Amino acid sequence: MYVWPCAVVLAQYLWFHRRSLLGKAILEIGAGSSLPGIIAAKCGAEVILSDSSELPHCLCICEQSCQMNNLPQVRVAGLTWGHISQDLLALPPQDIILASDVFFEPEDFEDILTTVYFLMQKSPKIQVWSTYQVRSADWSLEALLFKWDMKCVHIPLESFDADKEDIAESALPGRHTIEMLVISLAEDTLN
Repeated sequence: MYVWPCAVVLAQYLWFHRRSLLGKAILEIGAGSSLPGIIAAKCGAEVILSDSSELPHCLCICEQSCQMNNLPQVRVAGLTWGHISQDLLALPPQDIILASDVFFEPEDFEDILTTVYFLMQKSPKIQVWSTYQVRSADWSLEALLFKWDMKCVHIPLESFDADKEDIAESALPGRHTIEMLVISLAEDTLN
């Protein structure tokens, strides 16, 4: 199992805010090894881990992470970004969506935001806590967020002690440039 640098930064953010997670409904999208979702579950959140329904091995990795961390209550769901599926329709309202390094390939950005927007219609106060690695100065989410009536707030890494090359005695995130965003519906959409 590989843990991406962004997952460590998002896990640090969750740990920094651990007292606010108890009882929160949290969905991790593109979970992979599920470090952020596992941390949230260990902090008392009601967590659903998800990855692509088209990649069953990714769902198996999520299940293995739950087993290794003794978290039988954590559900795993197959969600493919941009697709309305029975699993997506069956999701209960969520408080937080975790998205660690899902903004990796620009051709996926629209599908990710389509899925997030659908979930925001169920839960208008939902927040997306997202970390991503800066790979190109040409990639920007702001225009797409505006298109989908969303906004974002950049969270400085130093505000939650994630501005170091190593977090929690690991070698991650290393020298990667990681950004942290909190995405929500634009204010005028909520009124």
